[in-house]
Amino acid sequence: MEKDTNTKCNNCVEANKKNRTWNDEKAVKELTVRLNRIEGQVRGIKRMIEEGVYCDDILNQITSAQSALNGVAKLLLEQHMKSCVKEQLVSGDDQVIDEVLTTVFRMLR
Repeated sequence: MEKDTNTKCNNCVEANKKNRTWNDEKAVKELTVRLNRIEGQVRGIKRMIEEGVYCDDILNQITSAQSALNGVAKLLLEQHMKSCVKEQLVSGDDQVIDEVLTTVFRMLR
């Protein structure tokens, strides 16, 4: 009988599973509202391209959408630092510092 190499034991799956530790409904709602707005902006950009709108106008809308995404990232990073990262540090998990640095450096590119 062949062993299925695509499955992991339940302990491995659970040990590698990470979920956010904060449960701030206000923040979730704010993130959702912002992302819905951005989704609308992206649909608008697509429509502008399809309709042949002047390139500079489209580029301005893209810049606006990127700025809005950056705002979402900042809010999410703030929540992450104040809860998930803080809790991991308190529990003695210093590896979270490297994780956060990698994420921040990726965001700054």
